[in-house]
Amino acid sequence: MSDQNEHHEDLQQILAKVKDVDESIYHLIIEMLRKEKISDCIEFPLKVDSKMHKTDQVNKNFQLIAEIAKNIKNHNFNKYNYNEEIYFDEQQKIIQFIQKKTQDSKIIPFFKFLVLLTAIDKTLVQCGSNSLNLLVRMKVDLRNQNFENIRIENSSLVGANFVKCNLSGSEFQNVEISGMNLNGAELFNCKWNNLKIHKLNKLDGHTWSVLSVCFSPDGTMLASGSRNQPICLWDFRTGQQKAQMYGHIYSVSFSNDGTLLASGSKDKSILLWDVKTGEQKAKFVGHAWSVYSVYFSPDGYTLASGGHNSIRIWDLKTGQKQNEVDGHSLLVSSVCFSSDGVTLASDSDDNSIRLWDVKTGKQKAKLDGHVNGVRSVKFSPDSNVLASGSLDNSIRLWDVKTRKEKAQQHGHSSGILSVCFSPDGTTLASGSQDCSIRLWNVKTGKQQAQLDGHNNWILSVCFSPDGTTLAFGSSDNSISLWDVKDVLNQYQSPLQQNRSLDFEEDCGSIYTNLVNSYITILLISQQPKEQKYIMESFQIIKGQIYFSYFNLKDFAFFKANQNQNRNDIYLIMNQCRKSFIFSLFFLYQIQKF
Repeated sequence: MSDQNEHHEDLQQILAKVKDVDESIYHLIIEMLRKEKISDCIEFPLKVDSKMHKTDQVNKNFQLIAEIAKNIKNHNFNKYNYNEEIYFDEQQKIIQFIQKKTQDSKIIPFFKFLVLLTAIDKTLVQCGSNSLNLLVRMKVDLRNQNFENIRIENSSLVGANFVKCNLSGSEFQNVEISGMNLNGAELFNCKWNNLKIHKLNKLDGHTWSVLSVCFSPDGTMLASGSRNQPICLWDFRTGQQKAQMYGHIYSVSFSNDGTLLASGSKDKSILLWDVKTGEQKAKFVGHAWSVYSVYFSPDGYTLASGGHNSIRIWDLKTGQKQNEVDGHSLLVSSVCFSSDGVTLASDSDDNSIRLWDVKTGKQKAKLDGHVNGVRSVKFSPDSNVLASGSLDNSIRLWDVKTRKEKAQQHGHSSGILSVCFSPDGTTLASGSQDCSIRLWNVKTGKQQAQLDGHNNWILSVCFSPDGTTLAFGSSDNSISLWDVKDVLNQYQSPLQQNRSLDFEEDCGSIYTNLVNSYITILLISQQPKEQKYIMESFQIIKGQIYFSYFNLKDFAFFKANQNQNRNDIYLIMNQCRKSFIFSLFFLYQIQKF
């Protein structure tokens, strides 16, 4: 452990030095290293000095980059996988440092430079891998990049967008690639070993129905509540249970800064918990019946709670009840603040949705339309739209300004118990008594995906703060985690946009018998230039891709229709719906010579 902390504190100081580097020099260095076949980039200034007349400024940049690279090489950043839990705080500090400093535009190109150096200098593979992981986590635009021959090891590239990138000759070892977008990428002669793709993850620990799930604002923890059970805090990255907080729970909610957790209980009380210590900090009593819903205001100073037919608004500074909001005649199962904290929405088994003025406690509007109890309401991130899920099997979208219904979404065969917007507001998730979860396109109102895997009601759904994961709790006592991009990709066939293909015509019964309707098709290349050999009129590109559970050598191929005059190469990813395991098949279109 002492070795892992040896160079722990000076990484930001090292990165700060790149502010003095002319980023245009990176491309020149890479080209020179390749041309001169120099494998040790730390020594390159000495080896190229006699072969090139450099200006003082260029020479200064060379020396500075060599110095920075040497410091990085000797740092833990080049020794350990910074995606591991022990380095999570350090990784967050680096991201915050980059985002806060004016030199962020300098550090990002430097990270890209480190990634490219992995193709040349094997001693810098881990720092290049950590750099690419950070670029992906920060959602830096990596499309149309040349990453030829890079080496990436012991890292995570979950959700990476490598659209139209050149990854030919790349070597991946022990890398997580869930949700990676390779549409239009070149992948010739790749050697990818022990790749990891997240399957459906289940968190088991509750012995009663999981009534509520909620992500912490930083996305590192998941809280879950169950009747007659303790609250469970889970490490989202590892799936391990971190803590338990004891109480009879119906609902859980994190404060906006992630330091507090509120829970509603059947004992008519609301409890506030210190997330770090797990200790109870406060108890609020004011409901006559069970508390079914709790929700923090965006500023963290107010808490709303919904009970049998009442709503209470609490001042967290004083610990006192700020307002009693009465109007519903039956159970209130869900409350939600608007993004500015001015309006509170509530639903009820009396079939209505109501909007309240938080400051005065007075009703601002009543939204009618559902013909059965409403069990969930959520504002969109911009609070212009309110979504509601009802026992009448419908989801409705309401225009908050006009108080009018915008759209209805039908598809569930039984009542909807929970709805939740994705952080970008483009997708709505719904959980139902029909045991399914559905993802809806908010703009078009069309269903994007349907998730099965539970044999009982879906009671609560929640997106992670970055929108990549959907968690849901069920009456089968379990919590499940789905990779949202992987799920949506099942319903995007083909991903390639420039033209569609009639695959049955191209491939006949061979293709039809091997793959099902849940398929992702990625255009790899239209003009392959790498070494190839011809066999029975087929174009075969040599390469290797290995999964920990599936090995494929020298890429499988299928006979295409002899009448087709195409030389496109397609990667077909067959996604088994239940096990969520990827199988890789490479389809080589016929080429006439």
